[in-house]
Amino acid sequence: MNWTRGKTIGRGSSATVYAATCKISGETFAVKSAEFHRSEFLQREAKILSSLNSPYVIGYRGCEITKEPFNDGEATYNLLMEYAPHGTLTDVAAKNGGSIEEARVSRYTRQLLLGLEYIHDSKGIAHCDIKGSNVLVGENGEAKIADFGCAKWVEPELTEPVRGTPAYMAPEVARGERQGKESDIWAVGCTVIEMVTGSPPWICADSTDPVSVLYRVGYLGESPELPSSLTEQAKDFLGKCLKIEAKERWTATQLLNHPFLLTKTNTEPVLITGLVTNSPTSVTDQIFWRSVEEEEDDLDRPSWWECHEERIGVLSWIGQVVADPTWDMDGADWITVRRNND
Repeated sequence: MNWTRGKTIGRGSSATVYAATCKISGETFAVKSAEFHRSEFLQREAKILSSLNSPYVIGYRGCEITKEPFNDGEATYNLLMEYAPHGTLTDVAAKNGGSIEEARVSRYTRQLLLGLEYIHDSKGIAHCDIKGSNVLVGENGEAKIADFGCAKWVEPELTEPVRGTPAYMAPEVARGERQGKESDIWAVGCTVIEMVTGSPPWICADSTDPVSVLYRVGYLGESPELPSSLTEQAKDFLGKCLKIEAKERWTATQLLNHPFLLTKTNTEPVLITGLVTNSPTSVTDQIFWRSVEEEEDDLDRPSWWECHEERIGVLSWIGQVVADPTWDMDGADWITVRRNND
């Protein structure tokens, strides 16, 4: 395809997304680009995305390798995708005063689950990084799942390092046991909380660092706090998503029949354009973890840190390609871990 690269519309740990225009048809589409020698995960994403066809999954337009001046003539791998002019769910929340009203949350959640039902049941794929910044809003206002860089086929079950964003990880993922369809459902619950509050889960007065969140979720059996502003229907829906035991969580199909998604008015979302977003997918690149000043006295860090530091480093999947994560406490904006009285 003969096309022209335009402005930057998104940026992640290993790739940048641009608006692009086809020189022949004038069609606008999105191009996700990475240096070829660092494009392993982008090529993997292209393979998965090319197998999908749903109105609730961002559309695949092809892939190619180019050499361009912006990259000093180095080979660049490009994934061509459908253009979503209205940004991400995170952007929509930001443009609406930091949160989305419950009726619209219901609409977006239903569309998100329709996308997950398709990839789970029809394709046997788990997304593994569902969150607001990985769900785009299409031209007609529909939610579309994007960013399949962490996705994987769940059958046959392979032994792979877990991937994704810590704040949205299910208990079994936090423990490094397995990551599958049920883990996506937990992340749906976290994404609903994000849409309602305008912040990722675990952002509150006693915010904690990523390792502590993984410990609380995986070993203490805690789940994100539910926003008090939600209706009982919405809280019940979240309860079905945020079950500690993976097998007890409702499937996407079951959740699509929950009253929370069936009784809300068909409110049209407020659409916005021209947004540049960050979509980090690793422990070390998530802006969320840099929101509070570091406590000076960190001498009482639990021994669990020492036992799990190496495994937690693996969660920074992009670090396998770019660089190893850095856990040096000097000069970093870390957060004091909340401790139980006992």
